[in-house]
Amino acid sequence: MRRLIAAFTAVLAAIGIFLIAAQPAAAADVNLALTATASASYTSPWENVAAINDGIDPPNSNDTQNRRWGTWPNTGEQWALLTWAQAQTLTSAQIYFFDDGGGVRVPASWRLQRWTGSAYADIPGSYPTSVNAYNTVTFSAAVNTTRLRVLIQSGSASVGLLEVKAIGQGTQQPGTWNPPANLVTPLNEVWQHQESTYPNLYGFRNYGWDQIMANRGSINYCVRWDSGATVTASQRDQIHATLARQFKKWMDVMAGHNNWPYADVPLKVVGWAVRDRAQLQWSDTSVDIYVNDIRENAPQCAQACGRFFNQSGNYPNCPGGISHHYDMSLWLTAGMGGGAGGDWGQRLGSEYYMSNLNTNNMHILLHEIGHSFGLDDFYDWTPTGQCCFLMKAGSASSITDFDAWMFRDWWRHLKSRYGY
Repeated sequence: MRRLIAAFTAVLAAIGIFLIAAQPAAAADVNLALTATASASYTSPWENVAAINDGIDPPNSNDTQNRRWGTWPNTGEQWALLTWAQAQTLTSAQIYFFDDGGGVRVPASWRLQRWTGSAYADIPGSYPTSVNAYNTVTFSAAVNTTRLRVLIQSGSASVGLLEVKAIGQGTQQPGTWNPPANLVTPLNEVWQHQESTYPNLYGFRNYGWDQIMANRGSINYCVRWDSGATVTASQRDQIHATLARQFKKWMDVMAGHNNWPYADVPLKVVGWAVRDRAQLQWSDTSVDIYVNDIRENAPQCAQACGRFFNQSGNYPNCPGGISHHYDMSLWLTAGMGGGAGGDWGQRLGSEYYMSNLNTNNMHILLHEIGHSFGLDDFYDWTPTGQCCFLMKAGSASSITDFDAWMFRDWWRHLKSRYGY
C-alpha cells in the first residue's frame, strides 16, 4: 500500500532528539491528579470533564483551543471530582477556572473537600477566584484521601474548570520504555532508519500525536466521498462507527503506557464532502455537508475547518468554530486499490471500505492510520528478526506486537514536546 510520500514529507521539519539515561525514581512533589479519574455533577454536551486533569496548562481562562469542563446552562452548586484507586497524600491543590466573559464565569465561592470514607469533609484554607492563573490552596495539614472534590457555588452565570492539580508526595518516574528483549534491536534499527531517511523528521508538528494533544484527547474527521454512489443515514453511521473502531485499535496500544495521558481517545466525524448533495440521503444536521468544493479532483471538506490548512490550531473562518474543525479526512475513492496515508488523513477505495464495514481488522485503513502517526513503510528492507507485521504491507492483517512497539516508540521520542 503506497502512501502519498510527497504530500507527507513536504511538511516534515527537523526536531532533534536527545536520549537521556534513566535516573533512579525519587520522592518529590508531583501532580497526582494525572492518575485520577474525573467526574462531575453536570457537563455541557460540548465540553469534557476529562479536561480537568489532562495535565495541559491553559493559556488563559477563556481557552478556546483546548477542551474544557463547563456546566452551562446549569447554575447553583456544582462539583468536579478526582477519584483514585488508592489513597493519596495531598499537601495542596491548584485550580484554573474557566471564564469566557459570558455564560461561564468564575464562581461566587468554592472549596475543596476530601472523602473520609463515609462523607465529604471541607478542607480549611483560603480560596481565591483569580482568572488567567492557577488558584492555589495550601493545606494546613496533609490530607489522605481517595477523592478530592471541588465544590463550586455559581454566581449569576454557569461555572467551569480548565485544570485541577492535586499536589502531593509521589514517585516521579522518568518514563517507562520496556519493550521485549527480542524487539530492542529491530526497534533501534527502525528509528535510526527513519532519522537517516527523513532529515526533517523532528520539526513536523502535525502528526496524529500533535492532533490528539491539541484536542486534549480526541480526534475529529471529515469524510471525502469521492464516489458517485449514494449513502443512506444508516450507511453513514456504519462508516463512522467503523472508522472509530479501527482508530481505537491504535489508541488501545497506548492506554496506560509510558505516561500516555488518555485511557480513551473519542473520534467524531464532523463533516462530509460530496459532489452532489442528493447523494447523501439524509436530512438531519448531525454533520456539516460541503458540496462541490473540488480539490485534487475530489470533493474537499472546507479548508477553513481543516487542521492540515490551519496548523496553528485556530479556525477563525470555520463555520461553527473550533468544534466543527476536522483534524484528518477519510478519503474514500471509487475504484482505488491499496491506500495512502499522512498527516492529512487516509485514502482508500470506497468499495473496499463499504465491503468491510463489519470486518474486525480493516488492514488497509489500519496501515494508513499508522502513517498518520509517523510509522514508515518497509518496501525495501526488513528489521532484524521480523518477517510479518502490519506496516510491512501485505505481510499481516492486524496490528502485531512489533507494530505496537514501533507506535509506542514514536510517543517515547515525541512526548517531551507535550510536557510528558
